[in-house]
Amino acid sequence: TSAPFFYDLLKFDEAVVSTQSTGCLRDAFNDLDTSSQVLEILMSPDTPWFKLSTFGQAGTTTHEYPKDSEMVESFECTRTRTNRYKLTLLKPSIKALLQSTKISIRTDGRGFLSLQYMIKTEDGNTCFVEYLCAPDENNED
Repeated sequence: TSAPFFYDLLKFDEAVVSTQSTGCLRDAFNDLDTSSQVLEILMSPDTPWFKLSTFGQAGTTTHEYPKDSEMVESFECTRTRTNRYKLTLLKPSIKALLQSTKISIRTDGRGFLSLQYMIKTEDGNTCFVEYLCAPDENNED
């Protein structure tokens, strides 16, 4: 038998972006080049702060978000982090993104990604959906 999977969620503190609204990220995910195999996420204490990029047949698609934009509620990042994630692994999380009102995007020191979605239910309650994703091991820098 294999050991149960346990991951310390409190260690996702390398870079954190919390959004006020998920509309801009929904637009960004709609604009991603689906021929790309990976989504690159850059978080930095300096400009461009938060950047999403894909690399596909149509070229490179990039969305940049300054830390002081209306979309960003809080931004914490002490060093530049660039990680790539397989788009096929992130696609299931888009369902939660479409329903969410806020999102927290966090990474840890190994590049693991945590996407925490805040969703209002039909009866007015708030629930959270968390999606974890390992970085692409074939990351080409």
